[in-house]
Amino acid sequence: QTQLLGVLLAAASNFIISVSLNIQKCAHLRLVCQAEQKPYYTSKLWWCGITLLGLGEVGNFTAYGFAPITLVAPLGCVSVIGSAFISVFFLKKTMRTADILGGTLTITGIYLLVTFAPNVPQELTARQVQNYLVSWPFLIYSILEIIIFCILLYFYKRKAVKHIMVLLMMVALLASLTVIAVKAVSSMIALSVKGKMQLTYSVFYIMSVLMATSCAFQIKFLNQAMHLYEATAVVPINFVFFTISAIISGVIFYREFQNAALLSVFMFLFGCLLSSLGVFIIARNKKEEHLHIPFIDCGHIPGQNLTGKIQPDSHSSCYGTLNKEDDSVKRQ
Repeated sequence: QTQLLGVLLAAASNFIISVSLNIQKCAHLRLVCQAEQKPYYTSKLWWCGITLLGLGEVGNFTAYGFAPITLVAPLGCVSVIGSAFISVFFLKKTMRTADILGGTLTITGIYLLVTFAPNVPQELTARQVQNYLVSWPFLIYSILEIIIFCILLYFYKRKAVKHIMVLLMMVALLASLTVIAVKAVSSMIALSVKGKMQLTYSVFYIMSVLMATSCAFQIKFLNQAMHLYEATAVVPINFVFFTISAIISGVIFYREFQNAALLSVFMFLFGCLLSSLGVFIIARNKKEEHLHIPFIDCGHIPGQNLTGKIQPDSHSSCYGTLNKEDDSVKRQ
């Protein structure tokens, strides 16, 4: 029952996130269409979207306290499929064949994920988290992750390699630490609320700092990827990398598949594959949208005869300024 609650909470939270993103997009479109341009933060609709986004993230955070990482993380695909279908109603988009195909694959994958997810106890005490932190599998995993991250960071900083795979691999490595810390913090808070105080242990604050730090740097590199590349490329690759890193961290740190049957593991991974494929189909077949900001075409101002250039010559040495000859004529 506890695991089912986590699944429902994760699915509902990701659906709320998809609603919030579409509301924010709708708010931006409305502002652009207005005659008087106002900042987006003055829109009540935009704030409604932000509030829902915060609510969805809190729900996702809580879900980690009730369900395994290997189950909560892949359910992020609900936000992608939800956004695809909600945009039809919010932004008046047409339903595409790719949306139907991708949605079918994703829903099938979600069913397999929920059916064959590992059934492990979700009440994690502070002492258990401490034991997991000093276990040999996690220590080896941490060392390998640090080495790989430092190599990627070297190419990113020193060699100025801004390839999408480099950026999103760094995001995924950080995300693996984030989900480990989020589950630990969420579980300890849930136990404390039930009366088993865990907040007096130092490991709670260590994991809280790890969660905040890794999340901050994760957002930094993800924003860099979104700035350099189209969302249609970033969304599916990031989802696949995040899901893989979350599953690996759940298996190594929390040992979530320790006693699982081979068939269950295979069907679970097959469900992840179908969900990822569905997300890839939905995201990759979307065309990038650009907001068309209204402007006055200076070449068509009524009653205005133009004899010169509207745009200064960018190759001229006096770009953006008056020529000396023109200036002297004006003074005369």
